[in-house]
Parts: sequence; structure tokens; C-alpha cells
Amino acid sequence: MVKGILLGLLSYAVFSCSDAAIKSLGGRLPIFEIGFFATLFSMVAMPFARAPSERWRDLFRMHRPGMVLLRAAGGTAAGILGVIAFTTLPLAEVYALIFVAPLFVTLLSIPLLGERIGWRRALAVVAGFAGILLVVRPGFQTLLPGHLAALGVALGGAVTVIVLRALGPTEKRITLMGVAMFASLAANGVLMLFEFQMPTPPEFLRLAAIGLCAGAGHILLMAALRAAPANRVAPAQYSQMIWAMLLGAIFFNEFPDATALAGIGLVCFAGLFTFAREEKRGGRWPAVWTIVWGRPRNGGR
Repeated sequence: MVKGILLGLLSYAVFSCSDAAIKSLGGRLPIFEIGFFATLFSMVAMPFARAPSERWRDLFRMHRPGMVLLRAAGGTAAGILGVIAFTTLPLAEVYALIFVAPLFVTLLSIPLLGERIGWRRALAVVAGFAGILLVVRPGFQTLLPGHLAALGVALGGAVTVIVLRALGPTEKRITLMGVAMFASLAANGVLMLFEFQMPTPPEFLRLAAIGLCAGAGHILLMAALRAAPANRVAPAQYSQMIWAMLLGAIFFNEFPDATALAGIGLVCFAGLFTFAREEKRGGRWPAVWTIVWGRPRNGGR
């Protein structure tokens, strides 16, 4: 189990490097162009994601196409919004806002899945959104489109978790991942044509690094899930906050103040508490969450 947890930590460190590379291209290349090449290079992970019993021709064989396409649309939107957020906000701030996604899952589970939440999870939701207020501080600083984009990523991820829970085991792994990847590739590819600019060699190397790091992170995460239960690996995602602070300080001169740190702490505590409560009550979505947010960028994150 220790091996699985360590591999999970390593995978999220690699994902953080991918996000930092996205941030480094902010203002240099159009959003959709970044999304297109990030998705293209991250497809190196697809052969590793295919289960031994699955065939490539199963990729577009969907038993519930409406739900699969909804999952793909949510993943594509979250990927595009993620590029907007990372290229306009400090890394730690983006992660703090994205990490409220488990709270969105809890709230959406009430009307969509008919679940009831206890007072402990309700308090965790309140604490998480209080943390958002400390990070964003509306009225004290400018509310940027990036803030809304990061919250959109969290909401998109939550919707994806709900959809995958509803789908259950009806769809093959290669179908869920492949349809999402190709949907993202198509959407970003069409939209980037309106403002395409040829990347310089250094910019192209960064685009490749974004996708390859995301693909490598996914491969490592799959290895982690083979070595440890998903509910043990999932909390490793919160280690990205440490990487965000380190990478932000070293490469982007970003230093969260005390108020922002307090908000970040509240959000992380609320998310981890929600995971713990779901595991205790036998909930399944923390495992689904790991699968969703470990997928290559624009294919599910």
C-alpha cells in the first residue's frame, strides 16, 4: 500500500509540473491552442489506460451515449477553463478553488442522486466555501475571470463524478477516456483556428511538456491504483498545493499571504474531511474522483 501512496504522490507532482508549464505560456499562445496540443501529447497515456480485455474498436461503442457525451462535454469544458485559470491566476489560488470540487459533488448528489448529507458534511461544505471567500476576498481585490474559470473546473469535475457514478460499470474504460480525449481535441482544434499562431521552438517544447507530463502522471496514477486502494490514493491530490507554492515561488514569484493561506487550509481540510466521511459511510465517489482527476488534461480534469 505504501508503494501505491508514494506513486500517487509522484503522479500528482508530475501533474503539477504540467500545470506550471501551462501557466508559463500565459499571454504567449491562445487558450485553445494550448488546450489542443496539451490534449494531443497527453494521448500517449491511452495505450496504458486500455484494459487487457478491451479492443481499440470498442472506443466509440457506447451503451449510454448521452451520458458518455455529457461526461466528455464536462471534461472538455473543465479543460478549457483550467487553461484560462492557470494562465491568469497564481498556482496555489487555482488549486484552492479547484479543490472545492468534492463539496460540489456533495451538493449535487442531493438533487441528482437523492442522497442525504449529515451535519458533519454540511459543516465541511460551509467551511470550504468560507475558505473560498478568504482566497478570493470579493470586495477587497478584483474578481478575475480566472477565479470563475477555476470554480468552473471544480463544477465540471463534480458533474463528471456524478455522471460516472450514474454510468456505473456499463462503459469500457477506453470508451470513457477515448471519447473525452477526442471531444477535447476536436473542440480545441476547431476553436484554435480562429486565432492560431505558430509556436516558437521553445513554446512548442513547453506544449509537449504539458501533455507528456499529464500523460506520464496518468500512467503513474494507474500504477498507484494497482498497488493501493483508490481511497488511499485520492487524498494525495492535495499534495499539489505544496507543489503549487514551491513552483509558484521559484518560477513565478508568487507568495500567498496569511489570509490566502488560511483560506487554502480551510478548503483542503473540507475536501479531505469529505473524502474521509464518504469512505467511512461506504461511499463510492472518492474512488471515481481519483479516476476522473487523474486523467490527462482536457480528457477529464
